[in-house]
Amino acid sequence: MLRRATSIVAFAVLAGFTSVAPARAYLPPPLATLNHQLRSLASRVPAAIALDVLDLQTGYNAGFNAGKSMPAASTIKLPVMVEVFAQLEAGHFDLQHRVTLTATDKDYGSGELCDAPAGTTYPVSDLLEKMIDVSDNTATNMLIRLVGRQNINERMEELGLDRTHLAADVRTDGWSIRRALRTSPADLVRLLTLMAKHKLIDEWSSNEMIAILEADRINTLLPEPLPPDIPIAHKTGSLNDTLNDAGIVFADEAPYVIAVMTTSLPSADLGRSFIHAVSRITYTGEIRFAQWRQTAGSPQQTTGASPDAGYWSGGNQPAAETSLPSSAQGDASSGASADNVDDEPAPQASP
Repeated sequence: MLRRATSIVAFAVLAGFTSVAPARAYLPPPLATLNHQLRSLASRVPAAIALDVLDLQTGYNAGFNAGKSMPAASTIKLPVMVEVFAQLEAGHFDLQHRVTLTATDKDYGSGELCDAPAGTTYPVSDLLEKMIDVSDNTATNMLIRLVGRQNINERMEELGLDRTHLAADVRTDGWSIRRALRTSPADLVRLLTLMAKHKLIDEWSSNEMIAILEADRINTLLPEPLPPDIPIAHKTGSLNDTLNDAGIVFADEAPYVIAVMTTSLPSADLGRSFIHAVSRITYTGEIRFAQWRQTAGSPQQTTGASPDAGYWSGGNQPAAETSLPSSAQGDASSGASADNVDDEPAPQASP
């Protein structure tokens, strides 16, 4: 059996979460400040940037270019995992079902299964953990073959993830992977929100997927600036000019879902610095929002403003902008493309 999730109790409050759209775009003052900070920070990065944050207590969003189609890199393994659990729930196979490695499954970009001899067999449970926790590309291709790429795409469409698509298996040896595997921060946040609410496939599946994501061993992006006792169920993704991370942050009294996607980065250091800054700002903003709710009264639950609505309430003045290192500063005009644009700038380095 897979590991049980350790952070499930914290989300009993989500039973009342609603998906009813608001009558008007509005953000409570603390999230309005957070929204301004995130957008200001993102606009100064000389790369294609997209991000989305959803407060799980209220459903309000903040972000920048949240609906923009971006190279998914290994965040595409989240949809693969979801389809595996959907077929587990349907009884197509069980966790101990063994999948045989073939030569065509192998990809040498990440993981160790590529070095195993063809004909080796692995249980589905092992492949799930290798795919997520060490981002093994060969394990991913084995699971894609098991459940069917078309079924993964259809499942994402059913769930309303209209920017998420697998046009091929995971092949890291060419430029085409940037077009073959696509998603957006809004899609990833939607998927993880359903998971946090225990409504992704079913409660057992949601709990098991959270447990696998909490065991991710690649913790150098969103988790790094957070307090070490804060559980986070997340999945990273990277290419030579791309860094992504998406996850559920189980902060006390302030749980939230976040997805940050970057591509056409001039350097990996810039991408890491940016994601660290976003994670730190978001955690601080969410804690302040939780404190504000306790003193001002909880706002009506809603899906909140569009992440790019840019509304601020009650004359609230945004907090001082948080700066990236000097190497990360850039002309605002060279930041992320307009919302929902599918093309990102040409990369600074060849793949």
